[in-house]
Amino acid sequence: MLCSLPLAPSLAAQQTTSVSLEEALRLAERVQPLVISAQANLRDAGAQVTAARGQFLPQVGASSNLGTSFAGIPSRVDPTTGQPISGSSNSTLSAGLSASVDLFTGFRRGADLRAAHATEDAATAGLVDSRYQVRLTTTQQFFSALAAVELTRVREASVERAQEQLKISIAKLAAGSATRADSLQSLVTLGTAQLDLISTRAATTQAEASLARLIGADGLASAKDDSAFYHVVGPVDTAALQQEAASRSPQVQSAIASASAARANLASARSAYWPTLSLGGSTNWNGSTSRGGPVTDLFNQRQVNLTLSWALFNRFNRETNITIREGGLDLAEATSVDTRRQVTSALTGQLALLQAAVAEIDITNTSVSAAEENLRVQRERYRVGVATIVDVLTAQEALTQAEVNVVNARFDYLRAKAQIEALIGRSL
Repeated sequence: MLCSLPLAPSLAAQQTTSVSLEEALRLAERVQPLVISAQANLRDAGAQVTAARGQFLPQVGASSNLGTSFAGIPSRVDPTTGQPISGSSNSTLSAGLSASVDLFTGFRRGADLRAAHATEDAATAGLVDSRYQVRLTTTQQFFSALAAVELTRVREASVERAQEQLKISIAKLAAGSATRADSLQSLVTLGTAQLDLISTRAATTQAEASLARLIGADGLASAKDDSAFYHVVGPVDTAALQQEAASRSPQVQSAIASASAARANLASARSAYWPTLSLGGSTNWNGSTSRGGPVTDLFNQRQVNLTLSWALFNRFNRETNITIREGGLDLAEATSVDTRRQVTSALTGQLALLQAAVAEIDITNTSVSAAEENLRVQRERYRVGVATIVDVLTAQEALTQAEVNVVNARFDYLRAKAQIEALIGRSL
């Protein structure tokens, strides 16, 4: 009747990597596309800032050209002198430098620079938020894998208790102090415990496989336990956390910066109503020679231009662009306000879950102690014939459920704590 429940060979043979939480977070940030994409966005935003600053600098160019042309006259012999006459050729050489700088662009350059800086701020906040989102996902999966291991131990203890009770029932049946129904009921309870253990082991394998994918490892990744996980932080100042989340949350910071960028883009679009003034200059050297000789004389030509341009009417393209930018600004500002509300709302819920988990940990620990004592009493009563097998098995189930509740309460607390840290952008 008794049997062991090893993992299937194909699963047990898989490579398993054991990682701590800090190692898992570091590896996940290195390989997760969300963080890599955010890093690329930050680099792009930095390049946009450089380009926006470059608009204040002059544009400089250089050019040169060397060419030879041949007249299409075939070679022939002069009938008078008898000397050969060849076709003519002409060589030209030109070189030049040019530079231009915008003196006034209708405040467009300043608006573009403000937009670039705001975009960079949004990308920076987005990178922080992406890292914390990856940390949150990895932390939750890490705790899921660790919780599955803890639940496996609980189920293994439940199987051992069921096996022990089955042995007692069989012994009492042999002694004539119990019925066959007692041993059959104990056997059913053992089978149920074994099925629960099989399901828990399968859940453990699934959780460890998901953790391995998050950290970029092959096979399975087991979570290293740490006593620091079960340290409950002291009472938190909910009002201070709400204020901090509303102003410093990475999600809020990113949304605020995006609204600033949209505002600067609108100012850039409105700059099209202003004229532009630019200063340009060039210097060129040109020379030519005939009959294939070298170019020896270069003539210099200089030029300075002050150009004023003003688009008085461009078929409503400016108005269309401004309307589009105004819509983008309205959306960005609404998103900023809604993101702040969303963060504070989520934080309120997670703080409530955190407090509930703290109370649940205390209650479930007490329930385990009470269930252990109740099982001891019921077993003793069953031994002397006062209690029935149903009383014992019910006490066993109550103890198993209490132990499961302890595990769930501990990891509910850790998950709520991780959610709060992701919202405020720092560790508690």
